[in-house]
Amino acid sequence: MLVKFFLHLRAHDLPVSIRELLDLLNILDQGLCQYSLDDFYELSRMAMIKDEKYYDKFDVAFGSYFSGDDTMVNLLDTDIPDEWLKKMIEKHLSEEEKKNIQSLGGFDALMKTLQERLQEQKERHQGGNKWVGTGGTSPFGAFGYNPEGIRMGQNMSRHRSAVKVWDKRAFKNLDEDKVLEKRNLAIALRHLRSFSREGEQEELDLAGTIQKTAQNAGLLEVSMVPEKRNNVKVLMLFDIGGSMGDHVALTQELFSQAKTSFKHLEYFYFHNCVYEDVWIDNHRRHTELINTMSLMNRFGTDYKLIIVGDASMSPYEIVFPGGSVEHMNKEAGEVWLHRLFNHFKSVVWLNPHEKKYWGYTHSIQMVRELTEDRMFPLTISGITEAMKKLS
Repeated sequence: MLVKFFLHLRAHDLPVSIRELLDLLNILDQGLCQYSLDDFYELSRMAMIKDEKYYDKFDVAFGSYFSGDDTMVNLLDTDIPDEWLKKMIEKHLSEEEKKNIQSLGGFDALMKTLQERLQEQKERHQGGNKWVGTGGTSPFGAFGYNPEGIRMGQNMSRHRSAVKVWDKRAFKNLDEDKVLEKRNLAIALRHLRSFSREGEQEELDLAGTIQKTAQNAGLLEVSMVPEKRNNVKVLMLFDIGGSMGDHVALTQELFSQAKTSFKHLEYFYFHNCVYEDVWIDNHRRHTELINTMSLMNRFGTDYKLIIVGDASMSPYEIVFPGGSVEHMNKEAGEVWLHRLFNHFKSVVWLNPHEKKYWGYTHSIQMVRELTEDRMFPLTISGITEAMKKLS
């Protein structure tokens, strides 16, 4: 079995060798894995994969080999029984029916009502409009519809109206090895320039050579200067997961080309809105957070800040403490955005949503105002304008 597994990993372009296979066999000989697929996953990844950037490819290969799944999602342990959230039916409503459903009247009311429901509810419910359940119009549960709800036990967004998400979701890092296919994206990024001459004198200074030769009565005197390099400093913050899943390919191309276009590039991830913490590794996003304030202390005002995100979220996530769908943030998202924009003097926001649809999303309008209309579409023309704005 392990030989086929090894060949399967190789077929998925993972750099595994016989040495790694022997390491895995040695681990199994020690009896460290006793009939547990989860244990085998952890041990095989540890033995076979030596670089974290290949973790995503390994997850896909492992899932397809053992179960045919391409993703592995870890959910938060909750006190809500799984049976309550089991998908039995899925609610499909007409537009007229959706308009008749009323929200609970705000974020605070929603959270208070959830607390009351969890104290009162004793069994599974399906198709209702009050309890935690499935397939209904209740604000709490999965596979139903409500204009303002808390999503529980559902592995992905359907209507994108949840103001908080109960699940802990696993997001993937952007692959820096992705090959960019469109040269015009590279050309657009190169509009952001800050040239200086540093290092060894390796380039002919024609004007200096002519001047020195003339001053030397026609005797040739060659003048050399360091090569002119683009030393612009760039900090990129990428929205990852959720609705950004629709724009992975486009964001991947931008990320790949930015890695090769800018000598001084730093990047971090966030989800929906920037709060008190960001992270650099989505596999450890719940354990290895980087404080946003320390990020501003670390990177000076000479860095150009580029935020990449669709800005599509509940307005609560921007204006309310505790409004984040994934954690209880002590300060509103707009507070942190103001801090970033005040620290970094050159800031743009790149939005992968088509610009013609921006006016239909309230949160996009709010973020545009916060950025003082420095939001640009993630198109060639949009990136070109954004880079000129940063220069």
